[in-house]
Amino acid sequence: MPTISIILDNLESIHSLLDVPNTLSEPKKRWRSAFVSIYCSRALLSVFKDSLPSKKDASFVDVDLKPDIKSNVDQATLTKLVEEKKIESLQNIGGVSKVASTLETNVECGIQGDVEDIARRHEAFGSNKYRTPPTKSFFHFVVKEFKDHSILINLGSAASSLAFGIKENGIKQGWYDGGSIFVALFLVIVVSAIFHFRQNKQFDKLTEVSNNIQIDVVRARRRQQISIFEIVVGDVIFLKIGDQVPADGLFLDGHSLQVDESSMTGESDRVEVNCSHPFLLSGTKVIDGTARMLVTSVGMNTKWGEMMSLISSRNTNHQTPLQIRLKELTSSIGKLGLAVAFHVLIILFYRYFTGNIKDEKGNKEFNGSTTKVYDILNAVVGILAAAITIVEVVTPKGFPLAVKLTQIYSMKKMMADQAMVRKLSVCETIGSITTICTNKTGTLTLNKMKVTKFWLGKAPATYTSIPPYILELLQEGVALNTTGSVYWPTSGFEIEFSGSPTEQAILSWAVLELNMEMEQLKQSYKILYVEAFNSQKKRSGVITRRKIDNTIHVHWKGAAEMILKMCSSYYDAFGIMKDLDDDEKMKFEQIIQGMAASNLRCIAFAHKQVSKEDQEHDTKQKTIEEDGLTLLGLVGIKDPSRPGIKTAVEDCQYAGVNVKMITGDNVFTAKAIATECGILRLDQDMSGAEVEGVEFRNYTPKERMEKVDKIFVLARSSTFDKLLMVKCLKQKGHVVAVTGHCTNDSLALKEADVGLSMGIQGTEVAKESSNIVILDDNFAPVAKILRWGRCVYKNIQKFIQFQLTMNVAAITINLVAVIYVNKGPLTGVQLLWVNLITHTLGALALATEQPTKALMKKPLVDQTKPLITNIMWRNLLAQALYQVVVLLILQFKGESIFSVTEKVNNTLIFTTFVLCQVFNEFNARKLKKKNVFEGILRNKLFMEIIAITIVLQVVMVELLKKFTSSERLNWGQWGTCVGFAIISWAIGLIIKWIPVSYL
Repeated sequence: MPTISIILDNLESIHSLLDVPNTLSEPKKRWRSAFVSIYCSRALLSVFKDSLPSKKDASFVDVDLKPDIKSNVDQATLTKLVEEKKIESLQNIGGVSKVASTLETNVECGIQGDVEDIARRHEAFGSNKYRTPPTKSFFHFVVKEFKDHSILINLGSAASSLAFGIKENGIKQGWYDGGSIFVALFLVIVVSAIFHFRQNKQFDKLTEVSNNIQIDVVRARRRQQISIFEIVVGDVIFLKIGDQVPADGLFLDGHSLQVDESSMTGESDRVEVNCSHPFLLSGTKVIDGTARMLVTSVGMNTKWGEMMSLISSRNTNHQTPLQIRLKELTSSIGKLGLAVAFHVLIILFYRYFTGNIKDEKGNKEFNGSTTKVYDILNAVVGILAAAITIVEVVTPKGFPLAVKLTQIYSMKKMMADQAMVRKLSVCETIGSITTICTNKTGTLTLNKMKVTKFWLGKAPATYTSIPPYILELLQEGVALNTTGSVYWPTSGFEIEFSGSPTEQAILSWAVLELNMEMEQLKQSYKILYVEAFNSQKKRSGVITRRKIDNTIHVHWKGAAEMILKMCSSYYDAFGIMKDLDDDEKMKFEQIIQGMAASNLRCIAFAHKQVSKEDQEHDTKQKTIEEDGLTLLGLVGIKDPSRPGIKTAVEDCQYAGVNVKMITGDNVFTAKAIATECGILRLDQDMSGAEVEGVEFRNYTPKERMEKVDKIFVLARSSTFDKLLMVKCLKQKGHVVAVTGHCTNDSLALKEADVGLSMGIQGTEVAKESSNIVILDDNFAPVAKILRWGRCVYKNIQKFIQFQLTMNVAAITINLVAVIYVNKGPLTGVQLLWVNLITHTLGALALATEQPTKALMKKPLVDQTKPLITNIMWRNLLAQALYQVVVLLILQFKGESIFSVTEKVNNTLIFTTFVLCQVFNEFNARKLKKKNVFEGILRNKLFMEIIAITIVLQVVMVELLKKFTSSERLNWGQWGTCVGFAIISWAIGLIIKWIPVSYL
């Protein structure tokens, strides 16, 4: 009837259109007729459009693509809905399905996910990123350098020198001394700021990579992995044990989902999430079950986003243990420098005011009341400058920079080796590792699984030999009891299987070999209850109702020996059900052991039909029948060892690091893989080398402590067993590294000295509990990071030796010179230049030394022992003594020996001192080895820095002589300076023949 009324209402308009005046010409009449036809067609179409069939894909919600999706839904309402967790509020707006419809999401197929759709959602609801403070600018680090007390003191000294110089000699000549110090300070500040700025940028990049988590979503029917940052409101996300909930959302469907909300609420109780309580908060952790969720809020529209933006705004410049130790060493040396400077100050003031200091003409500088105030102030400033110079020279300010450079450089190199360091301090601990406890699956093996055998009863079987009834049950057991999925793309593409590697292997076998129709089976059954797989029970179960006859079925899948214990019957090769007594079970155990010895992971399937009453009781008690099952069959899954894994294990053993394998597989599989990987060797004592988890945990504490060192394979172990082993090893004094990937591994990862999580199969909980993420899940990077760990510590020790050699020599020379001739041989500018090449260029040169295989044979790093070993003391004292002797000879006899002026002699002292540091960098490369040039050409950066330092020294002396208060040197004088510096190589060689204890 509404249609007729609309037509009647418009009859007059239509009639007026049809009434064509005779006065119109023929062309105009034709145009009018065309217009009337179009008008009428549109009017009729608008009337009947509701009854017309839609040609759009029924898989998606038919929506009007408006410019702004916000016109359909309010973000504040969505945010409040999840945060308040009121089911009444959700029901008032029509429930989860209405929210999905409003967000233009099909709960089965996800969003359309094309570029336009994603852009529209970003514009409406924002992206899944939280605000972070802007990257620290270069200017920030310049300001930070100005906060250094020694820089401020030197600036004050430079200003005084500039003022007095201009007053005494006029602006044309008097600005050189003070101006030179200003220029030198500018160089020191800028170079140091550049280094710190670049380090900060590199660290920001590493942090961004570590936060880039991959998550499973469904878009346009296809399940795929995307970055957590690419999630948008309306996405349908898959959650499993160990995942971090990446955004606020609502529970769609799932089984036994429990989350830990302690990160948000502070409460450690498990929160069960289901249709009655469907609210999921961003940042919480999935600790049990599986689910799909609908994203309702992302980024800064979530409490997690707000909290993370506040956390990231705070200053988190915490110091590592080694930095703290070096700070203490620097502080102690600095106090020594202050004490020496104070005594020099007292001596010089006493000598000045008692008339013992004379000028260049031999006259007393202080003559009591006749001395002008200006002259007194000038002298006082000079004395203060001498004392400040001593403090400046003796304080090893390059230690923090050297540590940071070494750590960041090693982090970048480890990243290239597929190991992402999450915590900087671990770079120092890696070099001390004595034992590595590693997983098997995916770490020692490729984690590319494939079903290679199927046993029906006690005989191998193929698709054609499986009876139809058993085939149907097997297909049901695979399709309904899985967290994986199958995606059939358009023609021309391969079928895609998702889920864990084990799930993918079983699904691939069932689809490609057993011709399983997964979607058809899922539509034929209703899932009533699911017990998700976990690493303790090593099995998963499901209760289903067959829609065609309403019969109730239980399916179990899991580790073969676990499932076998639950069975009381089995199907033989002909499909006949038989009793499974103890003798039969023993035969099956032998089959399982045989498969395990062939490096096959054995998975069993079992089935049982139950009554409705039993099912209702089980569902209410949240349990599934665990006895009286019928064994359907066994599958053997092959997971090959990784190429090169044996070499990697041998590299660890060569370095004195024990490798232990902790796995959930049975002892036969574990032993076979351990032997193949080189963890177990044929020539070693096998008694007690392989133990099952139950046996290990049942040992008395004393027995565990006695046997733990001999155990190399811990099979059928739980996460508690792994944690127990780590604790035992640490109690025995071992530095332990642990690999882990599941949520339950987090306790062992946290307990270990170095936690290594897996980047591909690792859960977010495991990654957060670890220090390092192995990006490709391979064991090979573990052997490489051991080298880098030891290299970090050795490189820092090399720099300490190099730095302290300069400090000891400089303070001795300046102290002696000031006491005897009232001033040091090096000017402030010259000392600043020396500091620049030792603190910055020297740190960069020695921090980038590459690890060698020989380094792995050296004793493990003991962080409880002193940083400066006896070997280092021997080397640095010998070099410092040589430099002191040479420079003091030049200071007191250089003018007469070389027949040069005082200024040229001071230039000889300056150049010799700098070149001694440059040549001593070669000595610092090898603390014990006599050949300091070994591998020199492999470190191009070292050679470049040496070349740059020498070129800059030439420029300082030959071109910038006014700024450095020096004179040009002739070829012979340059040769003399180089000759003195080269002798340091001979000193380094000779001194290494003197035996000293390592510590």
